[in-house]
Amino acid sequence: MTRTGKELVSKATNPLAGYDDLLADVVRVIEDARRAAARSINAVMTATYWLVGRRIVEEKQGGEARAGYGEAVLKRLSADLTTRFGRGFSVDNLETMRIFFLAYPPAAISETASRKLPARRSETLSRETGLAELAGRFRLSWSHYVLLVRTRSEYARTFYETEALRGGWTVRQLRRQIDSLFYERTALSRNKVAMLRKGAVAKPEDAVSAEEEIKNPYVLEFLGLKDEYSETQVEEALIRHLETFLLELGGDFTFVGRQRRLRVGDAWYRVDLLFFHRRLRCLVVIDLKLGEFTHADAGQMHLYLNYAREHWTMAGENPPVGLILCAKKDHAVAKYALEGLPNKVLAAEYRTALPEEHVIAAEMERTRHAFEERRPLLPGRGVRAGRRSARAKR
Repeated sequence: MTRTGKELVSKATNPLAGYDDLLADVVRVIEDARRAAARSINAVMTATYWLVGRRIVEEKQGGEARAGYGEAVLKRLSADLTTRFGRGFSVDNLETMRIFFLAYPPAAISETASRKLPARRSETLSRETGLAELAGRFRLSWSHYVLLVRTRSEYARTFYETEALRGGWTVRQLRRQIDSLFYERTALSRNKVAMLRKGAVAKPEDAVSAEEEIKNPYVLEFLGLKDEYSETQVEEALIRHLETFLLELGGDFTFVGRQRRLRVGDAWYRVDLLFFHRRLRCLVVIDLKLGEFTHADAGQMHLYLNYAREHWTMAGENPPVGLILCAKKDHAVAKYALEGLPNKVLAAEYRTALPEEHVIAAEMERTRHAFEERRPLLPGRGVRAGRRSARAKR
């Protein structure tokens, strides 16, 4: 019997024969389509931000590299655009768009694309054809260009852009190469060909999945989409239950947001939970770690608190406080970050009003066990104990 005949007999006796190959093929098609969609969105986004940068430079700076009007216009523009479109138009982002245009002026754009750029005040700027032609010039993602325009020199930027295009570098690989001074090391090397060949090799941590490309913060905010998501089912379960647990402790906690995103420099971070404590009149920043507590967790929390103090705290509110939760298997830890408070009296007040750490840790442990054993999660002794503890302190 021929191979084709055997395959037909096999499929007749087992309809699922060869299903794994079918699944792998369909998964590959979907992932390729997601990557293509992300690339398409990124190209349009990059072209849009170039045009925004062009407006800022040409309308308000008269084409000069340095703005003489300070940050006043950018602050006003940021506020108005944020009101109309939501996230993505902070002063820092608008400044990046301005620098992006200066780094890639029309003269630096390929002749084919620049010849078809519409005039500055033309109505055709918003037409799909003009934007699509401009988008075709930028072959890297906006995340790549954010890193490139911050490089030390034009030579370094050209080098990294060329190598990223030639080697198909992900943004993680580009960041790693910039951080490791790959340009400077290559320039000093006697065997530059060997250095370039070695630098082109990607590392496992450089990989970016199709899902990550779609969920890139820049892409989500450009499309006006929410980006609340957890990395794992365990994390999602713990975050959601912790939110309910804290709200059930009493009327002091008010929910503000889940997985609130913030940007420091070129790096993105996410705060798992953000509450407002009514009696303390302060924000409570909560960060969940699935591993063991480390000094790096404390450092990251203080970064969150400094950011929250500057950007999220309203006039008349007290400084924010942080709660670090570590849910290592068979061991849960809860720690408040109170070291940055301005005086000991305020720190003592915070400790009196906030739930005891061991109560939260015990509830974390109970929640994780229930989830792993797939048991229904019902209000338990942790909530009642927390309420009793809170009442006792008052």
